[in-house]
Amino acid sequence: MVYSKSEVMQYISEEDVKFIRLAFCDVFGNQKNISIMPDELERAFESGISIDASAVSGFEGKVFSDMFLFPDPSTLMLLPWRPDHGRVVRMFCDIKYPNGKIFELDGRSILREAVQTAMNEGFMFTFGSELKFYLFKTDEEGNPTKIPHDNAHYMDIAPMDKGENVRREICLTLERMGITPETSHHEEGPGQNEIDFKFYDPLTAADNAITFGSVVRTIAARNGLYADFSPNPIPDMPVNSFHINLAAHSIKGEKDIMPNVIAGLMNRVCDMTAFLNPVEDSYLRFGRNKVPKFIAWSAENRSQLIRVPAATGAYKRIELRSPDPAANPYICFALIIYAALEGIKNKEELNQPANVNLAEASREEQAKYKRLPESLNVAKELAANSEFVKRRLPEAMIASYCK
Repeated sequence: MVYSKSEVMQYISEEDVKFIRLAFCDVFGNQKNISIMPDELERAFESGISIDASAVSGFEGKVFSDMFLFPDPSTLMLLPWRPDHGRVVRMFCDIKYPNGKIFELDGRSILREAVQTAMNEGFMFTFGSELKFYLFKTDEEGNPTKIPHDNAHYMDIAPMDKGENVRREICLTLERMGITPETSHHEEGPGQNEIDFKFYDPLTAADNAITFGSVVRTIAARNGLYADFSPNPIPDMPVNSFHINLAAHSIKGEKDIMPNVIAGLMNRVCDMTAFLNPVEDSYLRFGRNKVPKFIAWSAENRSQLIRVPAATGAYKRIELRSPDPAANPYICFALIIYAALEGIKNKEELNQPANVNLAEASREEQAKYKRLPESLNVAKELAANSEFVKRRLPEAMIASYCK
């Protein structure tokens, strides 16, 4: 349900809500929050709640560090794991300067601007996320270990799959929060799990990805486990990925724009990779466990950068397979939209599909294709020098990722 400001105020007073978490993300997509009491909510809507931005990763270095959080009433969610008496809710916020100007490093605002740009040019996008994570046991003091929760494999069932009940609790919790999971299953690695989501508008999809991480970590901890979303949790074991499903629609009814979208993404993916894969371990994944290493596309082939799944109707989409869960979904989705728009606007042509497993292909075959950046340093250099990135992201954000 999407709430208005007045509906939020009514909900807070009628549902015994005692704490309101105002949530936002740093430039790297790590969720932060500050809690207020119900009496402060009117002030939050009208004039915002002050935070010290200089203490937030990526926001530091500002001469004027006071920023204000303005809650977005449409994002109201009850946190079901908190007590029913004295309930706790959460809203995502816009970050603004004291004069009311949007803070340029606010990822939600960057994505909102990308969505509006697309609308102005006559296009709409929807996103769906596929996120993998590991469940590890904790020690007697509750600290994470590197001991997997189980030794099950792809789509195994109980009793081999010990994560079944945890995934069930995660999915039911998300459902109570208004987020609908599509599928859930055990993945290939020991203790590795995956939960996929239905398509939403870009901003809601990014909010849901952030919420998902918070819910998984919370439910895991309640079960004495540790949820690990890092790109390469166990060396030589299957890696974690953040597969991004994307559909593009022409408001004017233009046909066959998806080939241009794919071409646009392939032409700009090297410029974007520092944001899609922002840590050193991200690059240990490329070429392993069906993670792409080359810039190619194919129908159904899971070894390529972009896959066109065998789906029809509302499920017709493309899947970008290089990102990992260390990425900030707001920045990822924004750059993907801009790259897709360039492909459509310039009518960029799509090359032939690579109907071959490039991970196992000969060197001669591999040499036909451009590679993704081989290291974080290479990706940073490409992003820092990219006119595409400079046009779309503020200088301070580029510096945070590329310094």
